[in-house]
Amino acid sequence: MAIRAIIIDDEKANRINLILLLSEYCTDIEIIGQAANITDGYKQILEKNPQLVLLDIRMPGGNAFDLLDRFSTIPFEIIFITAFDEYAIRAFRIHALDYLLKPIKIAELRTSIQRARQQILSRKQNPELSNFINNQRLDEQDKRIALPGEDKTSFVAIRTIIRCEADSNYTTFYLADQQRLIVSKTLKEFEEILSPMGFLRVHQSHLVNLEHIRVYRKNDGGFLETSDGASVPISRSRRKIVLEILNNQ
Repeated sequence: MAIRAIIIDDEKANRINLILLLSEYCTDIEIIGQAANITDGYKQILEKNPQLVLLDIRMPGGNAFDLLDRFSTIPFEIIFITAFDEYAIRAFRIHALDYLLKPIKIAELRTSIQRARQQILSRKQNPELSNFINNQRLDEQDKRIALPGEDKTSFVAIRTIIRCEADSNYTTFYLADQQRLIVSKTLKEFEEILSPMGFLRVHQSHLVNLEHIRVYRKNDGGFLETSDGASVPISRSRRKIVLEILNNQ
């Protein structure tokens, strides 16, 4: 069964290139419409009822999020398409959403289409996408992050994360309600996502929410006591920057 798709991108060359890639490498995708801006894109979606929208982020007259704000629910899957944009990529990673970087790589396109196909076949509202849209109106610490586990994805408010601890290729999240969540991603990945939101890497194995630091102790090279009563070591190489940040809080 073909998947009905619409491409929304302000550059015609990009739309043509994407159509060619899909026709060659994702043959079950049927392009039923194209648009160069969010106004035409909105009309196309209402008229043609696509199952999948391949959506550029930045366009004249508004961006992808302005378009999504027009829908109370999202009855289609989305693959975001963007040139390198650090903020946008961080946002997508927080919510476990699919995105493609320009220029589009064939392997990444195939992977994103396969994920969209599975979601479409399951006929479920995409909780990661709903979480992403809801977060656009919130301050950083009030936003939620998607943490995928073995059998479920947990949506956790950033402000409730006390600290994160590395364990090889896994990261353990310690939450304010005394929950612990283990995610099969490295601490470095979460450092990139959470550092702009008030988190500080104080040790090779520890990432701490500045809002949950209660005491700094100088003994044994330096420790932080967090709101859950834990003592988190500060590495020698990071001690200076940690103290500078704490003194400026």
